[in-house]
Amino acid sequence: MRPSADASGTASSEAVDVGPPSWTGESRVSATADEGPASGTAGESRASGAGGKARSPEAADAGRGSGGGRLPRSYWLWLGGILASLAGNAVFCFALGWAASEHGGAVAGLVLSAVSLPRVLLLLVGGAVSDRISARRVLIAGDAGMLVFSLVLAAVAHHLGAPPALLVAAGVAVGVADAFYLPASGSMPRRLVPREHLPRALSLRQVGGQVINTGGGPLGGVLVGLAGLAGAALVNAVTFALVLTVLTAVRPRYGAPPSPAASHLLKDAADGVRVAFSHPVLRPGLLLTGAAAGFLLPVLPLLLPLLARAEHWGAGTAGLVIGAQGVGMVAVTLAVVRRGPLGRPGLLAAGGLVVAGLGALGLGLAPGPAGATAAGLVVGIGNGVFSAHIAPLVLAETPESHLSRIQAVLVLVQSLALLLMNNVLGALAGFAGPVAAVVACAAVVTGIGLLGLASGPLRDNRTGLPPRPAPAGA
Repeated sequence: MRPSADASGTASSEAVDVGPPSWTGESRVSATADEGPASGTAGESRASGAGGKARSPEAADAGRGSGGGRLPRSYWLWLGGILASLAGNAVFCFALGWAASEHGGAVAGLVLSAVSLPRVLLLLVGGAVSDRISARRVLIAGDAGMLVFSLVLAAVAHHLGAPPALLVAAGVAVGVADAFYLPASGSMPRRLVPREHLPRALSLRQVGGQVINTGGGPLGGVLVGLAGLAGAALVNAVTFALVLTVLTAVRPRYGAPPSPAASHLLKDAADGVRVAFSHPVLRPGLLLTGAAAGFLLPVLPLLLPLLARAEHWGAGTAGLVIGAQGVGMVAVTLAVVRRGPLGRPGLLAAGGLVVAGLGALGLGLAPGPAGATAAGLVVGIGNGVFSAHIAPLVLAETPESHLSRIQAVLVLVQSLALLLMNNVLGALAGFAGPVAAVVACAAVVTGIGLLGLASGPLRDNRTGLPPRPAPAGA
């Protein structure tokens, strides 16, 4: 039960990796061991260079190179924590869904809604709280609370089994926790690595998440078969304990200090929305993200099975299309991991949507399985280019005072778009046929990508790239 296109950008779910991790399917580690006496705020600095000039940690790291430079050791520690937590989350997510399905579709839908509704309602408040009292404190409090909750859930499930009331209560707890945790955790890569290294850092996280999520389902199935919901909750508790140990011992390296409580919390939350939709780069970035979540993400998991049945391709062909999409997406992501951004991130993100839209068009009009598989590869390449460049761009352009609030807006945009369009596209496929629904998605994704290319601030942004050389004589 991950947050939609929150989703983590995995090849298995075709999600766009522009949102932060969640307790139900993503990472919980958000701060790492400092590599030295670095500051916890953007305003502090260290002495460096001739003449003893003061340089901030981020400026010092930026001097080592662009997005292709080495990532800090602290980020690798953080990444290890992500993968450990992902494994526990994947097991628990499978177990909760499996237990709910035993009571029928209505209960399964109710449990999913119990996660989604409080998350959506409280996201903006969660982002404001994180910016006000510090993301690290929110993460520590959240992990501690979820550790206790997981232990209690394991004990209750061991004695009572998995009645619907318990599953709904678990869903509500996870949804409320996510609303506060997601904005804080989503802001942390910006606090762990220099801005120039964000493309590689986030691509590494995406590749690791794809690997873990691929094996999470089978692992969850084995564990649920052996120990049920109680065993899955206990495994999740162990990973919470691991992450909590890391969080209590470390400090984030970059980022602004918490903002003072000078205004009402709801006003702070609304200010996050204002900044997000008034910023010349964030506004088109959010538009692209919402379009990808609403019209690209549902193409393979929702519309492809309907299309395959209508065209009599069979389940094997549908699996090949999904696999081809995954190959294309992983190939692009690994390229970014190795060398950093492939060019100007806004230009490539918008262009990637255009490519993905054309791939979706090819899928809808494919004459047979071979054409559909090739179209799936094109969708994956476009989606990979988009997700590998839009996520670091949005995070790098966010004002330091609003890191968590912008992440809250980002997750909210994705969640609402996916929630709405899953139902709309499903109805459209039933009314006009799956081909019409896929072609409609292709048209919207391609059109939004072209609009992104027309945005000067988005198109010309150079996040992760070396600065342009100064003009001669300057």
